[in-house]
Amino acid sequence: MDPKTDKLIRRTTMVGTATAAYFLLTADYGPQENALDPIKRAIESVQLSLKRFIFGQDKKLQENEKEKSKYNDVK
Repeated sequence: MDPKTDKLIRRTTMVGTATAAYFLLTADYGPQENALDPIKRAIESVQLSLKRFIFGQDKKLQENEKEKSKYNDVK
């Protein structure tokens, strides 16, 4: 096989495999717990901590985050 064609096929296969893996990992599993939930919670926790660090502790922010977490827990 031509080296350029071989390289194109390998790259296409890698991109297809990575795309399929991404869709399988991020698929909607409904309200059940899944393997990515702890990672998602850790990212959200870091995001909230950074917001508090940068913008300070705000009562409105706390209330919004509590309401948001209640809404996410209901899902």
